[in-house]
Amino acid sequence: MSMRLDSHQHFWRYAAEEYPWMRSEWPIRRDYLPEDLELALSTCGLDGCIAVQARQTLEETRWLLELADASPIIQGVVGWVDLCSPEVGEQLARLAAHPKLVGVRHVVQDEPDDRFMLREDFQRGISKLRAFGLTYDILIYPQQLPAAIELVRKFPEQPFVLDHLAKPRIREGAVSPWREHIRELGRASNVMCKVSGLVTEARWREWRADDFRPYLETALEAFGPARLMYGSDWPVALLAASYEQVFGLAKDYFAPLGPEAEAGIFGGNAARFYDL
Repeated sequence: MSMRLDSHQHFWRYAAEEYPWMRSEWPIRRDYLPEDLELALSTCGLDGCIAVQARQTLEETRWLLELADASPIIQGVVGWVDLCSPEVGEQLARLAAHPKLVGVRHVVQDEPDDRFMLREDFQRGISKLRAFGLTYDILIYPQQLPAAIELVRKFPEQPFVLDHLAKPRIREGAVSPWREHIRELGRASNVMCKVSGLVTEARWREWRADDFRPYLETALEAFGPARLMYGSDWPVALLAASYEQVFGLAKDYFAPLGPEAEAGIFGGNAARFYDL
């Protein structure tokens, strides 16, 4: 039986100056460590997780790798390096020596330039990843999808995965042009997609399962079950739902696809993508 995985979650030791994106009223402004996730994973029948960067520092990447050394639930780490730096190769060489580093990510959604990923220095950084066997997680908003489509076409041998379906505007019920862009991105065979981060794009604590159906249908149509992977986006998702609710939404939607597809979405596809 393949490993059952949460492909996308975060750990942090909270400090206000390190996480300025967290609003003062948010209850997630505290530490979240592997022991806080273990029960939820076990309850949902999951064996482990992929820890994804939440700060753009080399220090955090090293810390996540230390957590992975100490915690058996962490199967891989998606860290951060400065992809735009002339020293990106040296940064990658040092960090990729650790076997649990499986990929990197940049918080492109916070970049004011919607075409940031097409900058020459950023693309030079992307071009270095394949030599180290590393994937790239695409974290963007819908308006940045056209740039993502161009990027993945420029690097057809580089494995990419789209985080959170590019954060569609679920609370407004907006579907186009997001849907058309997702379909176009899905035509690139080197791209996968995480079914993650959706509850926080809906009406917090007021969402209904049907709110997500148009977005899940689009993801399934664009990528097919072999290129989708479940991710919780815990603990950020706790703002809008419990871990069990997030898992249940995905489980209920994908169950009709059958056990083989479900095994892929809930672990097998992530294990293949991240080469676990």
